[in-house]
Amino acid sequence: MHIAIYPGSFDPVTNGHIDIIARAATMTDRLIVGVAEDSSKAPLFSVEQRVAMLQEQIALIRKQNGSGQNGEATAEIEVAAFSGLLMHFAETQQAKMIFRGLRAVTDFDYEFQMTGMNRRLNPRIETVFLMASETNQFISSRMVKEIVGLGGDIGSFVPPSVKDALLAKFK
Repeated sequence: MHIAIYPGSFDPVTNGHIDIIARAATMTDRLIVGVAEDSSKAPLFSVEQRVAMLQEQIALIRKQNGSGQNGEATAEIEVAAFSGLLMHFAETQQAKMIFRGLRAVTDFDYEFQMTGMNRRLNPRIETVFLMASETNQFISSRMVKEIVGLGGDIGSFVPPSVKDALLAKFK
């Protein structure tokens, strides 16, 4: 069984995250969406809220895409919170692959450095980069929070339930 992890803070989950999850699920047998508890960022949502948001979106992915894209099988997808080093989490999950989404060249610089460090920690776990779809390349959780905080419309950047949660936070 091929096990992979797609890690992040997911604060909040965006349409870009959902796209990467759906695409990564066609490339592995089991995909664990790892929600980082101890992010260096000050999260807007608790880890429990972020896990719940992701679980809701994964249920929708299963419903919409049960047989996978282009007839490919779709992985078993689960969400798990973790703290500490990603590579330690990956080892406990027996993962052989880490999925990372890239939006722009600036993402690549950071991800390249992180991949090098992770490879030194465990050379048996590969990192796979997925380019964001052209409709999602500019979306980031940070920008979504900034836009909603300034009264802008975020409806095309996040799922409807996430939009509602963000609007409730910024009332």
